[in-house]
Amino acid sequence: MIPEIGHFALILALILALVQGILPLIGAATNQANFMAVARPAAQGQFVFVAIAFACLAYAFLANDFSVKYVATNSNSLLPAQYRFSAVWGGHEGSILLWTLTLSVWTLLVTLFSRHLPQAMAARVLGVMGLISIGFLLFTLMVSNPFERLLPAALEGRDLNPLLQDPGMVIHPPILYIGYVGFSVAFAFALAALMGGRLDAAWARWSRPWTTAAWVFLTLGIALGSGWAYYELGWGGWWFWDPVENASFLPWLVGTALIHSLAVTEKRGTFKSWTVLLAIAAFSLSLLGTFLVRSGVLTSVHAFATDPKRGVFILIFLTIVIGASLLLFAWRAPKVGLGGKFALISRETFLLANNVLLLVATGAVLLGTLYPLFIDALDLGKISVGPPYFDAVFLPLMAPAIFLMGIGPFARWKEQSLPELAKRLKWAFGVALLSALLMPLTLGKWTPLISFGLLLAFWVIATGVYGVWSRLSQTPGTMMSRIAKQSPSWWGMQVAHLGIAIFIIGVTLVKGYETERDVRMALGSAVAVHPYSFTFRGAKPQAGPNYQAWVGTVEVFKNDKLVATLHPEKRNYFSTGMAMTEAAIDTGITRDLYVALGEPLENGAWSVRVYHKPFVDWIWGGCVLMALGGLLAISDRRYRLHQRSANASPTLTVESQA
Repeated sequence: MIPEIGHFALILALILALVQGILPLIGAATNQANFMAVARPAAQGQFVFVAIAFACLAYAFLANDFSVKYVATNSNSLLPAQYRFSAVWGGHEGSILLWTLTLSVWTLLVTLFSRHLPQAMAARVLGVMGLISIGFLLFTLMVSNPFERLLPAALEGRDLNPLLQDPGMVIHPPILYIGYVGFSVAFAFALAALMGGRLDAAWARWSRPWTTAAWVFLTLGIALGSGWAYYELGWGGWWFWDPVENASFLPWLVGTALIHSLAVTEKRGTFKSWTVLLAIAAFSLSLLGTFLVRSGVLTSVHAFATDPKRGVFILIFLTIVIGASLLLFAWRAPKVGLGGKFALISRETFLLANNVLLLVATGAVLLGTLYPLFIDALDLGKISVGPPYFDAVFLPLMAPAIFLMGIGPFARWKEQSLPELAKRLKWAFGVALLSALLMPLTLGKWTPLISFGLLLAFWVIATGVYGVWSRLSQTPGTMMSRIAKQSPSWWGMQVAHLGIAIFIIGVTLVKGYETERDVRMALGSAVAVHPYSFTFRGAKPQAGPNYQAWVGTVEVFKNDKLVATLHPEKRNYFSTGMAMTEAAIDTGITRDLYVALGEPLENGAWSVRVYHKPFVDWIWGGCVLMALGGLLAISDRRYRLHQRSANASPTLTVESQA
């Protein structure tokens, strides 16, 4: 009966979503307080029933209930318990249920941390989120039911995809989904503001922490996915411009633009219509990513579904959401005003230019992702758009955006003298240029691209250091009191920008200096990858819980001194017969030593891939710093405390917690 309870809980959640999505919006439009008051209890009840459904599905996996078709397709009695739990979202139906649960959690948080919003605003926000929930609950119940029975029950399950039997897959999808779905809150705030006709500083202040929180989780989710691909797929790469990777990267780019645009709207009351459009675009791209991953139009190590009915449903839902929101924007946006004016040289201009570059980069990635699909749909053949296209188009757009990132914080609002700005930043540019020219020489190879990448990174670092020094030197008190007097959102900006610089250094140095060898290694043979020597000591069989493995032993020497012993594996899974490579990695601050077993050869020899990857971990370290910067920004007290002002209107009384 447990699966039936889960199915019934989803039906009840749908009923509550209908109440949440309809009555509060009617109440806000007709000023009926009793209808608006329904929003919070309906949203909270919906969360309870979706959580019950998710728990029922998790129980079915942990109990090996192979009478449930989805469990029989994605689990096995030999599967370790932690992977049986992560198998809940290892296939299409469960991943959609996880999406729906994540949406209900975000909705629950809005009900808890928006009690000081005007009642009509809160009702509209929750109403819009209820309408989104209706779409996903209908999708789950109509074409993606995870509780469908299999009669007679299977004696054994097919097993979870071996690629997903990894600790990274236990935490990566939930964190990515929290970010993905989190943009629904920014979307709901934008549509609620359009409905109410109040796109003001208060609206931007309410929306900013929610948007930043979603961006933080999406940043961490993308970083975890990149790290998983790096060590699990055995290719030694950290980003492949895979269409499904792009599906999560697109809303991240627009979300980054949205965070900065919201800051301008809050501080200066301008960019209002542009900010709303970005909020619509960020969530629309999240839905587009869902369509790409789950419609069957993509072939990818990350993609799930192959059922065209599901793709049609998501495409219709995507069309309704985007179409309705753009119609509302076209109707209401011209009535909300344009906001304050600003000169050509000003902080607003630099932020707008950065926004435009991010949007153009988003368009370039979107084109490269969708163009092969359109060609295939029109029966014009099959083409692939790979890294050469993305590198050639994306990187030239990001270079000026990163350069502007160093300038923006120093420019004044409304108007800035260009000679004065150049005078302030000349020393930062000089330090960055000198460092970028000299550092490659110390690493043994100089190329223009390496120096240019380092120039961008050191430019961001130099301007950041100068900005911190300038700000602290103008603040009275001891050094600790000066640091404490700066707002968390300002520190968050500095840390996030530093994270981007660290990320660029990692990308530049690993691209410029990595070494790869694909060799045949017999017992006792060695291969040199400067300045290391890798010696193969053979491979032995080893039994796993649901696989048989060959475990190699590779000793790594530097200057005849043993620095690491690595144990790469080649696994063969019982249920599926799939062979999987498990790379062995010795991680260091300045390099990774990476070894992966290929295929067994004659007389105990193996084909082995050996990599030396300098500074590759700085890529993920930079992502962690970006996320930390976002968390610092969210912790700013103006998003947590009940703001009171004697002259404030009721709509400016705020408590936006996230």
